[in-house]
Amino acid sequence: MRVQGKGLIDRDRPVSFTFDGVGYSGYEGDTLASALLANDVRLVGRSFKYHRPRGILTAGSEEPNALVTVGHDGRQDPNVRATVQEIYEGMAARSQNRWPSLSFDLMAVNDLAAPFLGAGFYYKTFMWPRSFWEKLYEPVIRRAAGLGALSGQDNADRYERAFAFCDLLVIGAGPAGLMAALVAGRAGADVILADEDARMGGRLLAETYEIDGKPGAVWAEEVLAELRGMENVRLMTRTTVAGAYDQGTYAALERVSHHRADRGAGAPLECFWRIVARRAVLAAGALERPIAFADNDRPGIMTAGAVRAYLNRWGVSPGRAVSVFGNNDDAHRTVRDLLAAGVHVAALIDSRHDAPRLDGVRMIRGGQVCGSGGRQGLERITVRHPGGEERIATDCLAMSGGWNPSLHLTCHMNGRPEWRRDIAAFVPVAGMVPGLRAAGACNGAFSTMACLREGAEAASEALGALGLTADQGTLPKAEETPYALEPLWAVPGRGRAWLDFQNDVTVKDVKQAAVENFRSVEHMKRYTTQGMATDQGKNSNVAALAVLADATGRGIPETGTTTFRPPYSPIAIAALGAGGEGKGFQPERFTTSHAATLSRGAPMIEAGLWYRPSYFPQAGETDWQQSCDREVGYVRNAVGVADVSTLGKIDIQGADAARLLDFVYTNMFSTLKVGRVRYGLMLREDGHVMDDGTTARLGEDHYLMTTTTAAAGQVMAHLEFVAQGLHPEWDVSLCSVTEQWAQFAVAGPRARELLNGLLDTPVDPADWPFMSCGAVSVLGVGGRLFRISFSGEEGYEIAVPARYGASLFDLLVRRAEALGGGAYGMEALNVLRIEKGFITHAEIHGRVTAYDIGMGGMVSAKKDCIGKTMAQRPGLEEPGRERLVGLKPIAAEGKLLAGAHLYRQEDAARREHDQGYVTSVCHSPVQGRMIGLGFLADGPERIGEIVKMVDGLRGVTTYCEVISPVFYDPEGGRMRG
Repeated sequence: MRVQGKGLIDRDRPVSFTFDGVGYSGYEGDTLASALLANDVRLVGRSFKYHRPRGILTAGSEEPNALVTVGHDGRQDPNVRATVQEIYEGMAARSQNRWPSLSFDLMAVNDLAAPFLGAGFYYKTFMWPRSFWEKLYEPVIRRAAGLGALSGQDNADRYERAFAFCDLLVIGAGPAGLMAALVAGRAGADVILADEDARMGGRLLAETYEIDGKPGAVWAEEVLAELRGMENVRLMTRTTVAGAYDQGTYAALERVSHHRADRGAGAPLECFWRIVARRAVLAAGALERPIAFADNDRPGIMTAGAVRAYLNRWGVSPGRAVSVFGNNDDAHRTVRDLLAAGVHVAALIDSRHDAPRLDGVRMIRGGQVCGSGGRQGLERITVRHPGGEERIATDCLAMSGGWNPSLHLTCHMNGRPEWRRDIAAFVPVAGMVPGLRAAGACNGAFSTMACLREGAEAASEALGALGLTADQGTLPKAEETPYALEPLWAVPGRGRAWLDFQNDVTVKDVKQAAVENFRSVEHMKRYTTQGMATDQGKNSNVAALAVLADATGRGIPETGTTTFRPPYSPIAIAALGAGGEGKGFQPERFTTSHAATLSRGAPMIEAGLWYRPSYFPQAGETDWQQSCDREVGYVRNAVGVADVSTLGKIDIQGADAARLLDFVYTNMFSTLKVGRVRYGLMLREDGHVMDDGTTARLGEDHYLMTTTTAAAGQVMAHLEFVAQGLHPEWDVSLCSVTEQWAQFAVAGPRARELLNGLLDTPVDPADWPFMSCGAVSVLGVGGRLFRISFSGEEGYEIAVPARYGASLFDLLVRRAEALGGGAYGMEALNVLRIEKGFITHAEIHGRVTAYDIGMGGMVSAKKDCIGKTMAQRPGLEEPGRERLVGLKPIAAEGKLLAGAHLYRQEDAARREHDQGYVTSVCHSPVQGRMIGLGFLADGPERIGEIVKMVDGLRGVTTYCEVISPVFYDPEGGRMRG
């Protein structure tokens, strides 16, 4: 029922909605849970296994019972927590896990069979007859499993993903979080304050305590107003930080449009954030735990803190005659707030015999609630006290078994919390997540003053690590009531005492697990399904651990906790996969020029997970070959531009950087001068070629290695293995910077002319000889220039920070077009490199040596390197091996095919006559015919010989002349300028 004069809702803005087809009204600011309670709706769902009636238990994201489905058809969203879902005009919600209706659920027959469906029953049944499993048991179980259901239609909602970076991430906007954000914001730090609620303030919105003489909600709003005025602070409401990962990375889910009737054109339903923070403060508060007693799951039985929240924040009393049951002083706070609001309190039952007395209410000290009654809602409770047992008529029971700090995120990197006996709860240990500090209630500090103090201290510590100075000033004044409780986990007695409300786990189930020797907490969890529901046992895990500890004769610290895993609260798969709708599971990587490439109509091809343009078609061209020939002409006759950002880029620094390069490359790099680039060949440990590429020396102890697109990850892992496994004593650091730099090849006779129009200091051939490198300024932006060529023409590769990549690509292409050139794609790039005899992984496919590709001379005799000894094994350098050659059809119209095999002219195309194979082919505009590269037995010794290429699958036979792999400008004069 509504309570006049209470709540933070807007009573001038009524909202209409439906639940199970029945119309109700609430106010703007209501959640579905608060609006239903205001309309005296207590039955909202059914439990998973026994289909027992369930009501609202909590007021936050930890809610295990009130799961509903919102929307219809393609916008149907199941398992939405009514305690989180804000109502909006026309919202249609319905209950789940019942048939045919919520009030009359035929599946409740399972409750009658409860003696046969206890913990682990599925491990002991459905075993006979064996043939029944697939035909009967499994289909029936699968049909009964699950809670909500999808519509079966395509998802009509949009989801987004986004990235954010900050100095300090504050998780939770209660008193500790607000104080931490305020201190850091005032110090000039870049702050993100994220809170899962629609309104920031945390428990300050649910309590009546004052801060600096003002209501807590008013103080919170004043702080938020100051934070909103700071350009260095971002406030993220409806945003749950769901996981903590390496290197200060946090996953967060923002509920963007769940509260809107009209989501607007293109507005996403949710946005999945990856936040990278230099430091973080966890101020996630604490969760109140229930007390297990017989039939403690009836609708109307709630946590005491939730009752206060509905009263003070939403102006709703969950009952007309409320009873309160607790083992701590916090339960008394609920009684005081109810009495002050004019709500009748039937009784205060405190399990402590020495509990402080409270005036104005009937108080039973040393009492315990041992049972409840009512069909689909609470009507009475049974209380056991020193004078005996009695029944009390009540329609709402507020229970409080104490508070559990919300330390989940601190455990996401396999850290284990420690037990604090004084608060009977687990608390985080410092350093469990590097760079994160817990503050406030999630750290076991339960008074408002302690939360404010710890929030300020946590911010000051973070600021110190960031090199900033904190000015805490004078802390606001607030209550500092000591937290006092006497642990009570379960009330003895007959009947089922529920621990996990969603998965129907009882005290008896946990004890039975111990009897059957599932004494490990992880084994008990799986045997009983305790804590395996959508709420992950937020309300029940600690009580279940206490019951298990008692059953096994151990203490709670010795029993330990289960593993905390992300996400903290459920995340839709559609949000995790935002941007991937209609795509496969393989990752996609896009260059900074991707949008511009698509706008030019280029078809895309995959290259090492990257998407690169095949060619750039123009009006009048009827096939890809015409486009490719034109683009090759750009490079040979004018200037061409290609995005080569996909090549792996590994930054290598340290006093031993040169030693590392000498060890992994076949040739010497320690002799390379600063400002120069060298081509290198890398072998696997078995002596076969792993990769090739160039490495530039940017400083005395600073190198930049470039790898092929396909092998970037493999090479990075290889270098890490050498640095960490083979030579950990070396002073060398490695970092992949592939995505940090956008890099473009500019090649052709007019390449230097194009670049000089963009560089602040023009390129002079005398200062920039072939294979040189250095820092440059591109229209005021710092970049790097490499005088290298993969095309055989005068070429450069210009690199700028990735944020400028799209702009630079547009500038380069427009200026190239003005000079008679333009952009070229992978097809043209392939032609250019084949004409020059440059290899790719089509040639170095894992079965060839340096000798096979004509680079045996690159294996230095002055030093050792990985793979050198194995490459010298008998058989890997002997005559007769298949070695790299060029192939040219005798007839100008002759066709070459990659993958075809080579034979002597006179031999039949059979396996025993095989002489080699073709690896790469193209149509060369320069040669006026197709050309190719391949491997031929004794290849270099057979230059000028005619061989037969046969593709049996496609029925093609072509006679070819064996020539040098270098078809174009063999002296390299054009490339060197």
